Amino acid sequence: EKPFNCAKCRQSFSQRSNLFTHQRMQTGEKPFVCPECAKRFCYRSYLLHHERMHTGEKPFECPECRKKFSYQSHLFIHQRMHTGEKPYKCHKCGKSFGQSRHLTVH
Repeated sequence: EKPFNCAKCRQSFSQRSNLFTHQRMQTGEKPFVCPECAKRFCYRSYLLHHERMHTGEKPFECPECRKKFSYQSHLFIHQRMHTGEKPYKCHKCGKSFGQSRHLTVH
């Protein structure tokens, strides 16, 4: 059941907090402020990720080579180097790429 509805787009949410988060995106409200550089964010999680840029924290480590990353998504992309996985395929020539941006450039 999703009793919380957005008045603008009619999207429904099961929790009131999810509706508030959704509405914040629509209004452009950014209540979370980086204490280091004053950049503003609409989500607390975005601020926490951003703060790693200032602290240099790299909590995600590759089990294969021990290289560390600030973001889990960067670790996942890196791990494709070890596995050889290339999930992004050109529909014109069939060439595959490990990163979507490499396919876009191609």
